[in-house]
Amino acid sequence: MSFFSMLFIAVGLGMDAFTVAIGAGVTVRKVSFRPLFRLAFHFGFFQFAMPIVGWIAGRTVAPFIARYDHWVAFGLLAFVGGKMIIDSLKDGPETFRKDPTRGVTLVMLSVATSIDALAVGLSLAFLDVNILYPSVIIGVVAMLMTTVGMIFGDLLSRFAGRKVGIAGGLILIGIGIKILAEHLLA
Repeated sequence: MSFFSMLFIAVGLGMDAFTVAIGAGVTVRKVSFRPLFRLAFHFGFFQFAMPIVGWIAGRTVAPFIARYDHWVAFGLLAFVGGKMIIDSLKDGPETFRKDPTRGVTLVMLSVATSIDALAVGLSLAFLDVNILYPSVIIGVVAMLMTTVGMIFGDLLSRFAGRKVGIAGGLILIGIGIKILAEHLLA
């Protein structure tokens, strides 16, 4: 598989991470190096690791994963998106909004944005492709797209204020619905 083929796959897989990172950039009180690094590192790592897990799983687990992966992604994104909307609607200028770059929320978002990478790993196993090189490309691209998305979300929140948190939550729910629809209508 050529570098450009893998790059296009990586960009396609990174779009969910990019969009979720915009929502995270909107939600984080101040985007500094630490939250930016945490989100980019975790999204990049999960995007790197999930194709390897999918590749290792190979044909034996493929039917089970294909049956439920879209529901898991939808549930995680809907939960986090709903929480973002609720936090944005709370009264008071000093309402604390949970940092999506920490704890369980970070893990949930990392898994939700990388489930498609697991399926790509399964596909690459069927094509008998060595998985390490594609996984590195996918992980690095996801890390870069996450960084750009989070910075863009931070800039957007500075101009539009807290109401952008509602939009960020709706975007996460929308991504979950898109993933669900793609799998159910395919």
